[in-house]
Amino acid sequence: MMKVRHYLWMILPMLLLHLLAGCGDDSGGGTGGPDPVPAGVGNEIVIYEANPKVFARTNALNAISARLDEMKELGVNVLWLMSVYEQGVTNAIGSPYCVKDYKKLNTEYGTMDDLKSLVTKAHGKGMRVILDWVANHTSWDNAWIQNKSWHTQDAGGNIISPEGMGWSDVADLNYGSTEMRSAMLDAMKYWIETADVDGYRCDYAEGVPDDFWKQAIKELKVLKGDELLMLAEGGTSTLFADGFDLVYGWSFASKLQDVFAGKATLTALYEVYKQEYQGVSGGKQRLRYSTNHDLASEQSPLQTYRNERGAMAAFVLASMLDGVPLIYSSQEIGYPRSLSFFNYELMDWNSNSGYLSEYKQLMQVYQSSATLRGGDLKTYDTGKVASFYRANGDKGLFVVVNTSNETLTVKTPIERAGDRVKNLLNNETTTLAVALTLEPYQYYIWQKE
Repeated sequence: MMKVRHYLWMILPMLLLHLLAGCGDDSGGGTGGPDPVPAGVGNEIVIYEANPKVFARTNALNAISARLDEMKELGVNVLWLMSVYEQGVTNAIGSPYCVKDYKKLNTEYGTMDDLKSLVTKAHGKGMRVILDWVANHTSWDNAWIQNKSWHTQDAGGNIISPEGMGWSDVADLNYGSTEMRSAMLDAMKYWIETADVDGYRCDYAEGVPDDFWKQAIKELKVLKGDELLMLAEGGTSTLFADGFDLVYGWSFASKLQDVFAGKATLTALYEVYKQEYQGVSGGKQRLRYSTNHDLASEQSPLQTYRNERGAMAAFVLASMLDGVPLIYSSQEIGYPRSLSFFNYELMDWNSNSGYLSEYKQLMQVYQSSATLRGGDLKTYDTGKVASFYRANGDKGLFVVVNTSNETLTVKTPIERAGDRVKNLLNNETTTLAVALTLEPYQYYIWQKE
């Protein structure tokens, strides 16, 4: 629901490399240093964001359950269910983030037994299930409205919407109320105790005090132990200190769009990547995505990145550079238009089987290369072609992505030229030439033999 907003990392000396970049840029270089992403939680995690309204008009929970095998083939091991609670009606505009009752399901989606069945089946396939959680605000017809002190009020004593957000359909909660905090935490425990869910993706996490998150996560861990997974929709690294395992990478996602639009350099993208991991401790990760429900409501990935190939290239770069990949329900079949999460828009999951197969193949490569992806990182400045290398002992992972809609030729980094490599997408073995030619939005994922 949040609008897109705009490590101990030590910079090692810049190494001058003899590179020639494409498009007439004859300068080149590489940056090296320890991997800014600590090994730990998230190295093999892939999250699937399931919007119930694209699965079925009724009984969406069962429809999602029926597609768990497809999600598994995408490498998914965490299923995030977008807000599934009873929606408000008063002053409402159709948003699922306008919650009327924190302990009731939206009956259009199914029953508690349907949710329990979905969670049980997901667990049986090695997937954790997390629910959306909306802790900043309620609907205007939520029963909590009767406790006026539980909501923020203006000077005249009137309950108000979250300031500066433009969300008139919801009422801002007052975290100065001990009783409200207790009720909120009780509701969060309810779904773990009742449906055995594994954690939460917390909507607009920065709109809730840090001390509440610290208390909530501590108490939820008592119930769920190490299986608890907490994802914060926000950008500040303080959310990690609150106990969140994962925090959004909004800045990276925004810069990624700028790169594909020709508005930013890859060097700038690499710098944002480093900044987002500054001060992040071991076992913590950033969420990486080329789209999500907020972004897709404005433009589909095909519109943002020009076409199917551009959208795929953007996802490859987002997922392979670092962090936890997110797949939003619809992107794996290349849905071509914007997709409002307020409305039903059912997907034909068989409409683009070739594109779906490519996603599956890519994510199989992602999961199989976890060890290499944890190696030391070196990025290269090669104009519009992203290239980076992960070194793990004698082996390595070399990823190259053309971020432009034109054919480009770039010089292979001097230390990579001559490497014997295997293309992880087709298992072909080759020796890297001194120059690489890439078609528009073409990408390679090579493993050094």
